[in-house]
Amino acid sequence: MKTKVLYKDLGLLAYDKALAIQVHHFEMIKSIKIQNRDQNQSRKTPNFFFFVTHPPVYTLGKNGNIHNILLSETELMQKGVSFYKTNRGGDVTYHGPGQIVGYPVLDLDNFFGDIHQYMRQLEEVIIRSLAEYGIPGERSEGETGVWIDVGSSKARKICALGVHTSRWVTMHGFALNVNTDLQFFKGIIPCGIRDKAVTSMQEELGRTVDENHVKTSIKKHFEAVFSASFTPYAG
Repeated sequence: MKTKVLYKDLGLLAYDKALAIQVHHFEMIKSIKIQNRDQNQSRKTPNFFFFVTHPPVYTLGKNGNIHNILLSETELMQKGVSFYKTNRGGDVTYHGPGQIVGYPVLDLDNFFGDIHQYMRQLEEVIIRSLAEYGIPGERSEGETGVWIDVGSSKARKICALGVHTSRWVTMHGFALNVNTDLQFFKGIIPCGIRDKAVTSMQEELGRTVDENHVKTSIKKHFEAVFSASFTPYAG
């Protein structure tokens, strides 16, 4: 039986506002789980999946190195880029127009109790989606995300991953560069990795890509990989 996931596209939304939405649903699921434990109940926990596009913003993971941001506060303001420290894993990354960000807020007890498996399955969703466009995405051992030309001097990252979990509930997720302005990545050392580049679907294909079509592909492959069923969410 497939697991129901409530789905919503938040459109273009500031990072802090999208984070507040994530946190609200993250805490909702945790609260139900705590009540189930304390009151010996078996109330079903919901699962959510949010798409969003952020205005230009750099975010730094909880164990990230602030020195991997190469711009001063003044330079950030001049370029119109916001900055936030977050509780996700990973180092510094960029979010902005042309990039598809996915935030699954899931109770992994409804799927499987394995964070490593969760990360690999998120990567698999993106790998399968890229394959529809003839882009050979792959994993790089010891590094999260989805890459191209792994093991060569041309290795480049096309999708970053970073998550936070508590009581087997997830938040944050992935950022796939579709038509992203890659110049913004020059203001950071992406993911703290100095010797590898960043790319986008547009860069690889030499054309602008329909972002709604990519979202449809991601949803389809998420449902297949996670044995899930998306239902529109009006909340």
